[in-house]
Amino acid sequence: MTPGKLFLIPSPLGETRLGNILPENVQRRVANLRHFIVEHPKTARLFLKQIECHRPLQEIEMQILNEHTRFNEIEQLLAPVFSGYDIGLLSEAGCPAIADPGANLVHIAHQKNVTIVPLVGPSSIFLALMASGFNGQNFHFHGYLPVKDDLKIRAIHNLEEQSAKMSQTQIFIEAPYRNQKLLETLVKYCKDETELCIASNLTLESEYIITKSIKTWKSNLPDINKKPTVFLLSNSNIF
Repeated sequence: MTPGKLFLIPSPLGETRLGNILPENVQRRVANLRHFIVEHPKTARLFLKQIECHRPLQEIEMQILNEHTRFNEIEQLLAPVFSGYDIGLLSEAGCPAIADPGANLVHIAHQKNVTIVPLVGPSSIFLALMASGFNGQNFHFHGYLPVKDDLKIRAIHNLEEQSAKMSQTQIFIEAPYRNQKLLETLVKYCKDETELCIASNLTLESEYIITKSIKTWKSNLPDINKKPTVFLLSNSNIF
């Protein structure tokens, strides 16, 4: 029996028409799938309803992969592949396996010689980098900074130092409800000449992408509370 393939399916970054962010050929491929691995079934069903799948949602099989899934449970999620079925890995938002629990699944799939098919779609990290005006050739994505204030401040100083030393763009994110506090910490502890790009609500009508120096930001902080945001920091104008 020929094994199935693992399709990596990007999903919307917020409430927007699928046609704005997913090409038609991607939607057609997803519509043909019966098996999915998802973070939250409710969100996945809303997405698949927009895709207009070729079968009733009741006939679609979903398995859950999230931050609570144990590592030794991940391999069994690929069982449909070895029965000859294609399976789709669907992120909660954006591209699966990037800052996403799907990375371990993809790694195991490679170990099992499963064919991986990444599909085209939105990535908040790369959209923000594209629009920042910062170095897009040398960059480092850090995920989340430490929650504790002293460790967070130390991490911010390290980011500035690394950016200046390596001419490297520093990229990080935060839980949306902690965005405003992180922004206030950045403008308080970063050097005035350091530049910060704030990229919020990417791909949505309320999209906001602005790059300014910390000195300039201090006089007019935007309200990014509870808005999905990517932060980019640069302490070098030489690329």
